[in-house]
Amino acid sequence: MRRHLLLVDGYNVIGNWPELAKLKATGHFDAARDRLLDILAEYRAHENADMIVVFDAMYVPGIGENYSKWNLKVVFTQQDETADSYIERLANDLNGPLVQLSVVTSDQAEQWTVFSRGALRISSREFYQEIKRSEREFNHSTDPFIMREPKRNQIWSKDQLKKLDHARRKLTRREAEDKKNGHK
Repeated sequence: MRRHLLLVDGYNVIGNWPELAKLKATGHFDAARDRLLDILAEYRAHENADMIVVFDAMYVPGIGENYSKWNLKVVFTQQDETADSYIERLANDLNGPLVQLSVVTSDQAEQWTVFSRGALRISSREFYQEIKRSEREFNHSTDPFIMREPKRNQIWSKDQLKKLDHARRKLTRREAEDKKNGHK
């Protein structure tokens, strides 16, 4: 089975998501970036999604290293490299028989480039809708653990993720049993 990996063009997404674009427009670039990472960390925890978020270093001079925060892999490109070129290189290197790559961006030139390398493309707006769908499903869960923990903007602990996975498996088994018994 192929591992699915999302590559997210961070500043492109910020410019295309309403709440983040407002922060950017009012000069709160750091807050927009942190809010995006909060949202993606929450999505990653709900959906167990592997992702790499890429930002152009031109907005954060001097940062060119990878670091883990929010339980995500975040990359700031070197100052002489754009997020587009970094993502295009990763699409070329990673997409293959073991990894199915999806790139989240609304940059049309980048979309065509990564698509030609076999990666899937997801527009920033489509991904925004996916995030919102995931939030709605998660918030309407009837499992008491899910409704109690964690609070918004908190990082999920490994214990919480284990409990969540256990609840998901239990629900899946219950749904399979109901289907088998003819219940909806």
